[in-house]
Amino acid sequence: MSALKQATAPEQALVVGRITSVYGVKGWVKLYSHTEPMTGIFDYSHWWLKTSTGWKRIELNQGRTQGRGLVASIKGYADRDVVREICGQDIYIDVKDLPELDDGDFYWSQLEGLTVTTKEGVLLGKVSQLMETGANDVVVVRACEGSYDREERLIPYVPETYILDVNLESKAMVVDWDPEF
Repeated sequence: MSALKQATAPEQALVVGRITSVYGVKGWVKLYSHTEPMTGIFDYSHWWLKTSTGWKRIELNQGRTQGRGLVASIKGYADRDVVREICGQDIYIDVKDLPELDDGDFYWSQLEGLTVTTKEGVLLGKVSQLMETGANDVVVVRACEGSYDREERLIPYVPETYILDVNLESKAMVVDWDPEF
């Protein structure tokens, strides 16, 4: 019998990881986490899965590190054959469940899609993603309609040096960046 129950969709879903495979014989699963630190995925006790029949809400029973990865027990799943039905599914949370940040701090997902202009008003494109590097995070800006050119730009996420302003309400980011670079 399936432990999945149909649920109303989260207001705004955010992928935080993936259930990759069965672990052991008691219905545990292996996880891949997008959170930083990776164990941050366990801070959310309610997870959402988007299945072919709609949104399903599941509840974390227990989670831990196992070797270099993560494993978890989901409430209602105590059998490896039953838990197979959720393997391969992305794990979502509702954005409203994210912890509040200090002023000037942003989640990467909040920055994706922002229009990026130089301090002189030149449209460079839109934020397509962010990348973690050794020194600092990097904003990946892809060209959009009306942008200066069709180039992709990698701009270091260094506030007050390259990132001058982020306005989530107007969905805009102002950068100190030479459009020729």
